[in-house]
Amino acid sequence: MLEEILIKATRAGAVELERFFNQKDLAISNKEGVNNLVTEADHAAEKAIIDTIRGAFPDHYILSEESGELVMDSTYKWIVDPIDGTVNFANGIPICCVSIGLEIEGEMTLGAVYNPLINEFFLAERGKGATLNGHPIHVSDKTEVISSCLVTGFPYTYLDMPNGPLECFERFIRKGVPVRRLGSAAIDLCWVAAGRFDGFYEHKLNAWDSAAGYLMVEEAGGKVTDFKGDHYSPYQPHLLATNGKIHDEMLLWINGQKP
Repeated sequence: MLEEILIKATRAGAVELERFFNQKDLAISNKEGVNNLVTEADHAAEKAIIDTIRGAFPDHYILSEESGELVMDSTYKWIVDPIDGTVNFANGIPICCVSIGLEIEGEMTLGAVYNPLINEFFLAERGKGATLNGHPIHVSDKTEVISSCLVTGFPYTYLDMPNGPLECFERFIRKGVPVRRLGSAAIDLCWVAAGRFDGFYEHKLNAWDSAAGYLMVEEAGGKVTDFKGDHYSPYQPHLLATNGKIHDEMLLWINGQKP
């Protein structure tokens, strides 16, 4: 029942994503900060998702990017990003998706990420693996960072701190390591899970950005931690997700301990 509603809610949000994609008169506004966009499609997708979840489980807790916390006294918590990659979406770039994770008693248990524009539906369940369009996926087998293909994201506003996003990025590219920037953390994580990227790191994420995707990586055989190598929680900002084989070395690169 839970997986069925997860899939139904994800597809309901994706219907709205598709309906508004490339619409010329799309209503767009800016939230706090620079290029922190929200569109009428985000709101429509969020409503479709929440209505689906609430229709089946009216007493479940929901955390969603646009509506915030819909607090209920429940051990079930749905973490919703109605459109991850809104800047891409608003510019007609088809690297965006619906992302929903379900946390049960504090453990991420189910996750779905769906980009209907390229027909990729990722699904994961704790202890049961991860799939893309129903087929099992697995992380890559690269063993060295220097031969890996990485992906990252940059916050639009951040302090000019030591070892910040630009400093880390420069460290990799000056050594010839290819690092991509797609604009959707949920897709980045799923593409690590599918073996397309060997690692993904980002300095500032929210729970809705990573909830479903980090479970996808773990269930595909990868590893996810914070920048200290400790257990990852979607409620803290730093994330490193890899195929597991390059994880320890990636931590050294990120923390400035490897030239």
